[in-house]
Amino acid sequence: MFRILPETKFDFIGARKIAFVISSILSLLGIVAAVMVWTGNANMGIDFAGGVMVSGYFEQPVTIDQVRTTVGAQYHDAQINQLKGIEGHPNAFIVKTKSPQAENEAKDKLAGLKQLFATGFSGNNFTILSEHSIGPAVGESLRGDTQKAVVLSLLGIFVYIWFRFDRRSGVAAAIATFHDVLAVLGIFWIFGMEFDLLLVTALLTVAGYSLTDTVVVYDRIRENLKKFRGKAEFIPAVNFSINEMLARTLNTSLTVLLVVGALYLFGGEVLHNFSLAMILGVLVGTYSSWFVASPIIVEWESRRPLRFK
Repeated sequence: MFRILPETKFDFIGARKIAFVISSILSLLGIVAAVMVWTGNANMGIDFAGGVMVSGYFEQPVTIDQVRTTVGAQYHDAQINQLKGIEGHPNAFIVKTKSPQAENEAKDKLAGLKQLFATGFSGNNFTILSEHSIGPAVGESLRGDTQKAVVLSLLGIFVYIWFRFDRRSGVAAAIATFHDVLAVLGIFWIFGMEFDLLLVTALLTVAGYSLTDTVVVYDRIRENLKKFRGKAEFIPAVNFSINEMLARTLNTSLTVLLVVGALYLFGGEVLHNFSLAMILGVLVGTYSSWFVASPIIVEWESRRPLRFK
């Protein structure tokens, strides 16, 4: 295996108290963000708040300021972004308006936007590539279903690790996964970024990535405990295992970062938040596999010894 680092002997477990402070701050921030999202008080996308989205392109050049002035005069809450990377259509835009007050308002807004593009840019035809409208009741239903999906997925992670390793490992892995999801959620909330279904997809992907890395480390810890069992050196076994898998973890993380980094730079406006969430998730997930998942088991073992008595 290619190693970007030589053999290391970092004391990951020795730094666990500092890491716990950092992780506690990230988790608390994430909990606040989760409450805000749960109650719908965050910057909710049209998937959850209800609204309209139209994407398309003009035949002739148009600046984003012109589009914002024309659309914003009638729809004050409209969000307009220019789409890049659409081959053959350099004058492409995406327009979003949120929070309709009634179920039929979403359809009315959609019709109004299409009419505005037809009359507000005389002689410059606007071709619609996609259109999307969601009423507030549907958005609220989607938000509830999403919350259930996230909770059930994390519960499934706990059960899987419990059966594969033991109850303590299951709890530690679930905490680490919650930590990663909450950290990304908190960062998005603190910067006022939009929460939509693509972000939820990214969060669930982050949870799976974090779990995979944790399982690899736990497997190596289980193997190395056989070597250290006679000396009852639990902390050295954990530290040795993390260092053994350090190069593998970094190789995997850097490879994933190259892919999601390319999506962030060249994937366009639609994938911007998704790829950013993935970048943050990979970074936090890599950190948690070293400083959260395994140190929790060490703390638990030191207080209530189970493996070494």
